Amino acid sequence: MTKTQRMLAAIALAGAAAGLAAPAASAAPVAPLTLPDLPSAAPGMQPTSVQEIGGQISQGANQLNRLAQLPDDLTPVIAPVQPLLDLAGAIQ
Repeated sequence: MTKTQRMLAAIALAGAAAGLAAPAASAAPVAPLTLPDLPSAAPGMQPTSVQEIGGQISQGANQLNRLAQLPDDLTPVIAPVQPLLDLAGAIQ
């Protein structure tokens, strides 16, 4: 027997052993896969029309734009203490 034949015989033997072991392993009952229930929207939270969805998106965009303008709104408050903040940053 050549080395190649021995290797092929070993692979065939391993495959046969795995094939015989597979039915025994799969004999156990398998629990069905279940997905969790999705949460439902609270009353009044679920949009009913395209116009309502557009209104909610527009309202969210306006709030985001207002948040982006916040640094400009805080400039008059920060300006008087800016030299102190710069000095504190230089000390670090």
